[in-house]
Amino acid sequence: MVVKQVIEPTLDSVFLADSYGYRPRKSALDAVGVTRERCWKYDWVLEFDIKGLFDNIDHELLLRAIRKHVTCKWALLYIERWLTASMVQEDGTTIERSRGTPQGGVVSPILANIFLHYAFDLWMVRTHPDFPWCRYADDGLVHCHNEQEAQALKAELQTRLAECRLEMHPTKTKIVYCKDTKRKGVYPNVKFDFLGYCFRPRLVKRFRDNTLFCGFNPAVSPSAMKAMRSAIRELKLRHQTQLSLEDIARRLNPLLRGWIEYYGRYAPSALYPLLRHVNQMLVAWVRRKFKRFTDHKIQASQFLQRLAAERPDLFVHWRLGMIGTFA
Repeated sequence: MVVKQVIEPTLDSVFLADSYGYRPRKSALDAVGVTRERCWKYDWVLEFDIKGLFDNIDHELLLRAIRKHVTCKWALLYIERWLTASMVQEDGTTIERSRGTPQGGVVSPILANIFLHYAFDLWMVRTHPDFPWCRYADDGLVHCHNEQEAQALKAELQTRLAECRLEMHPTKTKIVYCKDTKRKGVYPNVKFDFLGYCFRPRLVKRFRDNTLFCGFNPAVSPSAMKAMRSAIRELKLRHQTQLSLEDIARRLNPLLRGWIEYYGRYAPSALYPLLRHVNQMLVAWVRRKFKRFTDHKIQASQFLQRLAAERPDLFVHWRLGMIGTFA
């Protein structure tokens, strides 16, 4: 962390505006927002992923990039030692390393950023200045006018990454058509996931006349929804009848607050199935907690509905008016 704090001001001033990952004053939501606007302007997206970035960064190329900007000798010494330190396996065997950054190290993201600054960011500015791009660590997008541009760029980028001793992920890299009302073409790929959001054609209400049209917009992705449901199940709250409802709220609210703040930025209504799942979990808890509701699901739902109206501050989604249904 000390080394990160020493080198970050220098390196961050070097990075380009469309590099969003693990940087001060930049966030994943910033990247989602700029991608949303660009998908309205450009018909095609090349979604690329670098296979095992943190495990495969070449030390020679990385140190060349770092030494260009970092002059602090002791910081450089520590970085070199961390990079080349042997890795001990679970069975006790030792593996010498010539590539990859320290696993889980707080300094690894900024090392990856400076590597990709030269491997991708500056290369894009130099070779394709007319194509807007956005990168968050090893996940990136490039916007193109047509499919031919996207196909050509994919081949060029694959070659470029190979020159930098990296590999484009074969299945996570794809070309996507940003289909909406005005774009009439029929293509196999019309959606992509980026930073927990799924971009795809969606029905959107036009503000000026309340009519519906098809827009290409982000909302919480199915995989993110699945992960959030799994996190709730792992708490096993519906069986913990020794707790009070206030105890349940204290455990759930930090999770709900973070999810709503992040995934509720764009298309918050897409979160309603998750919030309904939370409410149903509360109904199940009430039926186990109170004997009078054991065989009366509807009454348990009505009890919680009244409670949400009387005490909307108890759960985060109730407080925001996202109460939904308990049935």
